Amino acid sequence: MARIVSVFRGDALDRELKSEIEVHLTMLTEEHMRCGSSPEEAKRLARIEFGGIDQLNEAHREVRGLPFVEVLLQDLRYAFRSLRHNAGFSVFTILIIGLGVGASATIFSVVTRLLIRPLPFADSKHLVWIANKSDDGLSEWGTQADHYLDLRAQNRSFSDLAAYFSFYSPGDAKLKRNNETEGLNSLRVSLNLFSFLGVQPFLGRTFTNEEAKSRWNNPGVVILSNEFWRRRFAAAPGVIGQTVTLNDRPVTIVGVLPQSFDFEGVFAPGNHFDVYLPMPMTPETNAWGNLLAVVGRLKPGVTIDVARSETGELAKEIESQHPERNTLRPLLTGLDEHVVGRLRRGVVVLAWAVGIVMLLVCTNVANLQMARGAARQKEMAVRIALGAGRHRLVRQLLTESIALSCCGGLIGIFLAIAGTRILAGLETFNIPLLSGIRVDSLSLIFSVMLALLTGLGFGLVPALQVPFSAVHESLKGSSRGSSATKKSAWIRNTLVVSEIVLTCMLLVGSGLLTRSFLNVLQVDLGFQASRAAAMRVDDSTSYSTRAERDNIFGQILDQTRSLPGVGSAGLTDVLPLAGDRSWAIFAKGKTYAPGHFPEGFIRIVSDGYFQAMGIPVIVGRTFTERDNSSSGPVVLVNETLARTIWPHQDPIGRILMCEGGGSPGRMVIGVVADVRHRGIERDSGCELYIPMRQSDDVDSVYLVVRTALPPSAIAGTIRAALHPIIPDLSSNEFMPVQELVDRAVSSRRFVVALVGGFSTFALILAALGIYAVIAYSVNQRTTELGVRMALGATVGNLQSQVLTQTLKLAGLGMLVGSIGAWCLSKALESLLFGVKSTDPATFLGMVFVLTVVACLAGYLPALRISKIDPMSALRAA
Repeated sequence: MARIVSVFRGDALDRELKSEIEVHLTMLTEEHMRCGSSPEEAKRLARIEFGGIDQLNEAHREVRGLPFVEVLLQDLRYAFRSLRHNAGFSVFTILIIGLGVGASATIFSVVTRLLIRPLPFADSKHLVWIANKSDDGLSEWGTQADHYLDLRAQNRSFSDLAAYFSFYSPGDAKLKRNNETEGLNSLRVSLNLFSFLGVQPFLGRTFTNEEAKSRWNNPGVVILSNEFWRRRFAAAPGVIGQTVTLNDRPVTIVGVLPQSFDFEGVFAPGNHFDVYLPMPMTPETNAWGNLLAVVGRLKPGVTIDVARSETGELAKEIESQHPERNTLRPLLTGLDEHVVGRLRRGVVVLAWAVGIVMLLVCTNVANLQMARGAARQKEMAVRIALGAGRHRLVRQLLTESIALSCCGGLIGIFLAIAGTRILAGLETFNIPLLSGIRVDSLSLIFSVMLALLTGLGFGLVPALQVPFSAVHESLKGSSRGSSATKKSAWIRNTLVVSEIVLTCMLLVGSGLLTRSFLNVLQVDLGFQASRAAAMRVDDSTSYSTRAERDNIFGQILDQTRSLPGVGSAGLTDVLPLAGDRSWAIFAKGKTYAPGHFPEGFIRIVSDGYFQAMGIPVIVGRTFTERDNSSSGPVVLVNETLARTIWPHQDPIGRILMCEGGGSPGRMVIGVVADVRHRGIERDSGCELYIPMRQSDDVDSVYLVVRTALPPSAIAGTIRAALHPIIPDLSSNEFMPVQELVDRAVSSRRFVVALVGGFSTFALILAALGIYAVIAYSVNQRTTELGVRMALGATVGNLQSQVLTQTLKLAGLGMLVGSIGAWCLSKALESLLFGVKSTDPATFLGMVFVLTVVACLAGYLPALRISKIDPMSALRAA
C-alpha cells in the first residue's frame, strides 16, 4: 500500500480506496472458492487476477513457473465473470457480432465459390467457351454439327472439344415405367463430354462412338443423373443394363453420374437434368442448324489469345470450303468468365456491402464498450492504484473484447451454415454455382479471423481510454467535465458520425439497385405474364403425319377452351424467356450482301396463342384454323421486324423470305407487339410467328392457357380432359408464366435482396449507435439538467436541445456520407437500369429515412428529461 499512500493524501480517501479494494478482492476470492480453491489459494489467485501488480505476476511466473497459457486462462475467466455481471450488454453484443460474422461468412462463401474457386471440373482453368458470333455481333449463336466436327479434328490449340444440345427445354422427355408416365428433363451431349470434364460415372459407363451415331429419335442408351437415380430407382445398383421406355422407345441404362457432378450449376443454372442422351452427329442433325454449345480444352502452354487467332483463321478456311453451311465466327471466352462474368460486379458489390456492415458492427460495439468503460472508471482506478500497469489493463480489456467477439463468431458460423444451405436450396435464383455454395474450411478460417479482428477493432479504442491520469478524481467520483471525459465524448460522437456515413453509402447503393430492379419489373414485356400458365403436352415424335398432328392439336385446344375457368388457350414451340432460335430473313425484292441478312427469331404458334399470352395485335389479324397446309403461307411479325425490313411502309400483304420454314415466302397478315424473348433487359430484336399448321419444324409443344384460377387448381382438370386424347400425358404440373419472368430477373433480385438486407441491418445499427450516445449524454448530464430545470428551464426546451444535438450528429454524417455515396453510385453505374447514379430521389430518400431514424433515436433519451427531479439534482450538486 506504500504506492497508494504516496499517491493519495488524506485518511478519508485512503479509507475509500481500501474499501473499494476489499470489495473487488472479496468478490474474486469468493468466485475462486466456489470453484474449489482453498481460502489461501483463492486469495492469492484473486490478487494476481485482479491485476494488480505486474511485479507480482512476473514474480509468480518466475517462482512457481506459471505458464503464459495459464495466465491467459485467468484473464479469460475474469473476462467471462465480468461479462456475466453485464449479461444484457454481453448478449446484445454477441448477437450483433454473430449477425455480422454470419452475413460476412455467407457472402464470403458466395464470393469464393463464384470468383475464387475453380469450376468443379478437372483442370477447369484451361476450359474455353466457344460461341458462334452472330452477324450483328450482339448475340451468340450455337454451332452447326459439321462445323463442330471440323473444328475438333483440325484445330491445333485445343486438346479436345466437347458439345451439348443448347435448345433443351423442361419436360422434353417422357419416361414410362410401371404404367406411369413421368415428364423428365433430358440433355443430349457429345459422346466425350463426361470424360472431357474429368467426370467418371458412379455406376456403369459413358457413351461409345457407335452410340453417338444413333438417330435423334432412337438414342438406344441413356445415362441417369445421381439425383434422379436415387429418387426414381431408389439408388438400386442393379439399374445398369435395365431397359426403360423413353419417348415411346426402349433405351438401356448404361450409367449413373456421381453426385458431385454439377453440370446445371455451371452451364444451365436454374435447370436440372434427369437423363443424358447421346447427341447424334449426323447429316440430319447438321441440317437443323446451329444447335450445339461447344467447350474446348486448351493444350498445355497455349493461351486463349493464341487460340482465338488460330481458331479464327481455321473458321475462315472451313467456311470457304463449305459455303453451303451456316456462318462460323468463333467467339472464345474463358469458361469461368463466361459462367460468372456477368455476376462479377454484383458479387463485388455484395462483398463491399458486407465489409461496410462489419465496420458498422465494430463502430457500434466500440461505442457500447466505451459507454460501459465509462461506468468502469472507478474499477480501473482501483486497479491502477493497486499497481496494475497500462499494458496489463489494456490486455484485460482486449481479452474481454476478443472473448465477446469469438462468442459472436461462433454464432456467426452456425448462421453462415444455415444461410449457405438456404441459398444453395433456392431454385428461384438463376445463379451459376449457387447450389454448390457451402461453408468450407476456407470459410471457417475466414470466420475465425474476422471474429478476432472484430474483437481487436471494437476493443482497441475503448481499451486505450483507460483513465491513467485523474485516478484521484475517478476514485472520488468527481471526474465529470475532465478532459478525458470530453475526449471520450468526442470519440463516441466520431464513431456515431462514422456509422451514419457508412449507412448513407449502403442506403444509397441499395436504393439505386432497388429502383433499377423495380424499373426492370416495369418493362413492357410485350405479354401479360399474370394469369397465364403453360405445360408441355406432347412431343412431335408421337405423330406420323402432319394431318394427324394437326388433328390432335385441334382436339387439345378445343377440349382445353371448353373447360370452366379457361379464358383462352394456344400452343407454342417455345415460351418467352425460355430459349430462342433464328433464321436469316429478308424482304422479297430487296438485295442484301452475302451473309448480311437480318436475323429473325422464330416462334411457331397455333391460333389462340396471342390471346392466351396477352400479346397485343397492333395491326392486321392473328392466325385462325384456316391458316393450314392447304392455304397460302402466312406470317406475323413484330414491330421491330416491320420497321427493320419495311421502314415507313405498311407491312401488311408484303412477302417475307426465310432461310427455313419450307416455303419460298410468307405473306405478312399482321403486326404484333415486341416481346422480350431473349431477356427482360435486352431488346426483342426481329421476331416472326409462323402458324403451327403450316410448319413441320415443331420439336416440342407447350399448352398455354389464360385462366383466373390458380395453375395448381386447374392442372388436374386439364389433365383429365386431355386424357382421352393423350393417355400417357406426363404428370408435370402447370408452370405459371410469371416464373419465367422471375427467373429472368433472379440475378438482379439476388443482389438487391442481400444488399437491401444489409442496408436494413446498417440502419438498425446506426439507430442504436445514435441512441446509445444520446442516452449516455443525457445520463451524464442528469445533475446539470436538473439544476437548469430548478432555475426555470422548461422540459420542452431541454428536450429540443437534445434533439438538436442528435440532428447535428446526423447532419454531419449525412453530409460526409452523401459524398461517399456519390462515389459509390458511380461505381454502380454498370448495374443500374433506368436510373442515373446521381438520382435525386434516392439521395433525398436516404436523407429522409436517416433523419426520421435519428429523431426517433434521439427522442427516446430526451423523454428521460421529464423524469428528472430538480430537487434531487440540486442536492446532488
